[in-house]
Amino acid sequence: MLSAFMLFLSGVVVALLAGPDPAIAAITSSLQSILRNTHGSSDYGYPTDLTRDLLPIPVHSHNDYWRDEPFYTGLSHGCTSTEADVWLYNGTLYVGHDESALTVSRTLESLYINPILDVLERQNPDSPFITSPTKNGVWDTVPDQTLYFFIDVKTSGPETFKAVIAALEPLREKGYLTTVKDGKTITNGPVTIIGTGETPFDMVAPIKDRDYFFDAPLADLDNFKYAHITSIISPVASTDFQAAVGKITADTDPILSDDQLKALREQIATANERGIGARYWNTPYFPIRTRNLVWRTLLREGVILLNADDLDAVASYF
Repeated sequence: MLSAFMLFLSGVVVALLAGPDPAIAAITSSLQSILRNTHGSSDYGYPTDLTRDLLPIPVHSHNDYWRDEPFYTGLSHGCTSTEADVWLYNGTLYVGHDESALTVSRTLESLYINPILDVLERQNPDSPFITSPTKNGVWDTVPDQTLYFFIDVKTSGPETFKAVIAALEPLREKGYLTTVKDGKTITNGPVTIIGTGETPFDMVAPIKDRDYFFDAPLADLDNFKYAHITSIISPVASTDFQAAVGKITADTDPILSDDQLKALREQIATANERGIGARYWNTPYFPIRTRNLVWRTLLREGVILLNADDLDAVASYF
């Protein structure tokens, strides 16, 4: 009896392997023809299809310019924040981690400004159905989600940041930047520019009307110099995780000691009281278990962005 059953089962398996997909076979031949042919029809093309399947995640694409496809790789993973290190030479802003990494073709304009502008133009097409200009962000799934763009100034602060402000003109002209009016009112836009590195504080904080912000030092928000900072100046504040919280020595959850957790919570609370989001860089990347436990803790405690180098790993974490 068992032998006969095994023969029958083998026959079924062979038939399934040899035949068409049962799910496809169940569809009538007419409908199969429609499914094959409609794909080539312009009537079925979704007008804003570039990011229609992407869901934004609270991740900062750290050292984004290192990637084979800067900006686009982070976008494809849903990262809501990106970063470029800029160096000013002969009036041009070049992108790279250090001077030895600079080339004439890798500029802020070519790697970031133009690609971001192109994506936004695709997300905001001209249409007879639109009665006024739209300001959709880069994600079709969440069009009001801003893209944080950290620009890390490496060369002389004032001169370089002045060049950064000028380089933003294509995005500014289209109304794609988050703005501040009269030093009081924020109007959210598809892209929020945050100056970091050698960005001069006095080129941001006192300016009442602007479309750029300052990356405040998260661990030093209680210091006199930064005591008055709110989200009007710094929508996100950042700090070195290891310097501000301490070195990780555990490999269990909770990953932080009581003192470390207290420091973390105080820093995030100070920021949040002023409407500022928190971001920590220099978080552990190895061992993997430690990295993931730190990510879990940071999300649980309310950071606005996870700093990540391995985008495949952080995307799968969500």
